[in-house]
Amino acid sequence: MEALKALLDTEAASRNCAEELCDERPDPLMIARRFGDQHNALTCALFAYGNAKAIVSFLAAFEPDLITLDEETLRSRLEGRYYRFQNTEDIVQWFVTLGRLEKSGGAERTFMDGYGTNGVIGGISKLIETLYVLNPYRSQGYEFLIGKPITSVSKASAMKRWMMYLRWMVRLDALDMGLWRGVSPSELIMPLDTHTFSVSRSLGLLERKQCDLKAAIELTKKLSRFDPEDPLKYDFALYRIGQEKMAL
Repeated sequence: MEALKALLDTEAASRNCAEELCDERPDPLMIARRFGDQHNALTCALFAYGNAKAIVSFLAAFEPDLITLDEETLRSRLEGRYYRFQNTEDIVQWFVTLGRLEKSGGAERTFMDGYGTNGVIGGISKLIETLYVLNPYRSQGYEFLIGKPITSVSKASAMKRWMMYLRWMVRLDALDMGLWRGVSPSELIMPLDTHTFSVSRSLGLLERKQCDLKAAIELTKKLSRFDPEDPLKYDFALYRIGQEKMAL
């Protein structure tokens, strides 16, 4: 494990730089950092599924003031916009919801209400529950975007986009934004996607065969042996190793 730790430490350090987020290696964090606030960053995280280049292209077309607009103006500004499972109305309603979240106290405050009783999982669930309360609109695409509250760790998906959002908000380095206070990086859970899952299994960091929340927690615990204060510092390195199909 010492050799593996040395490899991951090297990869994490070399990728912890502004140049890692570029047009040649697109990532939704590029756009989140450009916006620079927690609510537009949440949009960037939740739409972060599919091809990275397509994600960045879609997100880059949004203006930062959308969450301040009324529904009629949003329909005018977003006419014809869609992304994979989300049609124009889904996107309009998302920004309606996000605007209401900001006015009701904001994402961090809502997260902390749930975090105080059940940690990171409670915080995410509280945020998701609140988003649904703030807007009665429902559709398959809209619900896919937001996801479901975590009622059982053993039955939950990896919640990759939400875990990634927390990484952006809590950690502070050349990549992550560190906009929130009150949550330790040691409490975060790995944002587990297919790239990170495959790489982690091939490196012997993960035994679980299903890419779900239990696997994300297992991987986080394993990486905590390398850095108990900040296990997610290895996330971007593992993701890029898989994305770039690096020989190990």
